[in-house]
Amino acid sequence: MAQKSTCPSPAACSWEEIFQHQDRLMRLVRRRLPSHQDAEDCVQETIARAAAHTSLDRERIGPFLTSVALRLCIDFYRDMDRRRRLMQRAALLDTSGTTEEDVCDEDFGRWLLDQVRHLRGREQEVILARAAGISTAEFARLNNISVKAAEAAFTRGRARLKSACVKALEDRVG
Repeated sequence: MAQKSTCPSPAACSWEEIFQHQDRLMRLVRRRLPSHQDAEDCVQETIARAAAHTSLDRERIGPFLTSVALRLCIDFYRDMDRRRRLMQRAALLDTSGTTEEDVCDEDFGRWLLDQVRHLRGREQEVILARAAGISTAEFARLNNISVKAAEAAFTRGRARLKSACVKALEDRVG
């Protein structure tokens, strides 16, 4: 049976009931987040979401707040991981290759371009267009063919280039 409230208005009572959980939420998230400030931010966001929830059942305030707080902790770590991966990618973009890597890349590029010249008509054309920065859809439009046909030619050409690479490696090893 629901307990009768002595609060003057339902909204004021909701705030009062929500704030009763603040210390419990702080203990809950403080163990899961790296700093006190992060924990405070999480608790404040949890309380704000509960206050914005217009049809929150008074008997379910505690479990609702717990669920929101734990999900915000998970979001915090997901965001940290996303930022870490972004920083790693940015660091990889900033590092220039060694001279040996650059020479090898250029040599492989020349070899690969030579292999493209052995491809059939449309396969060769679409691969060269993609190498020049033209999308497959744009290539299809320029050549009055369907996008599907252009994508198929690109896929076949790429598969032939991959086979040529594998064969060349096998010939060098064996």
